[in-house]
Amino acid sequence: MGTPLSNLDWSLVQSFVAVAETGSLSAAARRLNASQPTLGRHIRTLEDQLGVELFRRQARGFELTERGQDLLAPARTMAAAMADLSLRAAGQETRLEGDVRIACSVFMAHHVMPGIIAEIRRLEPNIQIDLLPSDQSENLLFREADIAVRMYRPEQLDMVTRHLGDITLGMFGARSYLDRKGMPQTGEDLRHHDVVGYDANDDILREMRAMGIPATRDWFAVRCDNQTAYWELVRAACGLGFCQTHIGRNTPGMQEVPLDFPLPSLPIWLTAHEALRHTPRISRIWALLEDALTPLVS
Repeated sequence: MGTPLSNLDWSLVQSFVAVAETGSLSAAARRLNASQPTLGRHIRTLEDQLGVELFRRQARGFELTERGQDLLAPARTMAAAMADLSLRAAGQETRLEGDVRIACSVFMAHHVMPGIIAEIRRLEPNIQIDLLPSDQSENLLFREADIAVRMYRPEQLDMVTRHLGDITLGMFGARSYLDRKGMPQTGEDLRHHDVVGYDANDDILREMRAMGIPATRDWFAVRCDNQTAYWELVRAACGLGFCQTHIGRNTPGMQEVPLDFPLPSLPIWLTAHEALRHTPRISRIWALLEDALTPLVS
């Protein structure tokens, strides 16, 4: 006879929800900061205790069975309750020490956060920092991150958010590229230049068209959606490209291209769960992030 869901080990249910939502052991392991063998063992144990098959194992990952789909909703309810309990318990901590998990974009993680984290460690050596570079939205409810630095306004409920300002964007080219191809003077001149664009992401296309430039995908000589790789392509003289101005202007060998049309800006937001926001270590790291990021915005 199966074990009632309410009496199950919480870690088994947590693993079940993670695998169900991500569709694979590897993705669930990254979410929970656990190993794939551990998650595989949790799923087998849960299936044995419930006496049901929860997933169909397929080459492309794990697919919920009909019984697994029936159990996912109550499992999520249990997960949310446990997450809330954990958050509220963590919110009572009074020590200015421990771990703080910071989520930010991959580009920010490469080009902005290392120096900020070095200064945080100098000022607060008893607080350890976990940096989560990701362009996905980490779930602060489930403690995937304690603080998120985002270029959009977070929409999760029960979150404390602060808009620090907007980061300006510019167009840049390697001096070696500009020496070879010349400096464009107008938006129309860009048609005669190599421009590094995005691949599947159509953000640049939509912004250029909104400004009256009839850009198409074949305008771009090189395309890449990874922001850090994108900037390295521009630095390597593959063509002109866009970057946060405070980074582009401080990158050796790069020159800003004056444009006769405005570029959009990137809003920057700090976010934390309201149950954690005022715990000493979270509050301290929030303040240090705010101090460090504010000079970058307009």
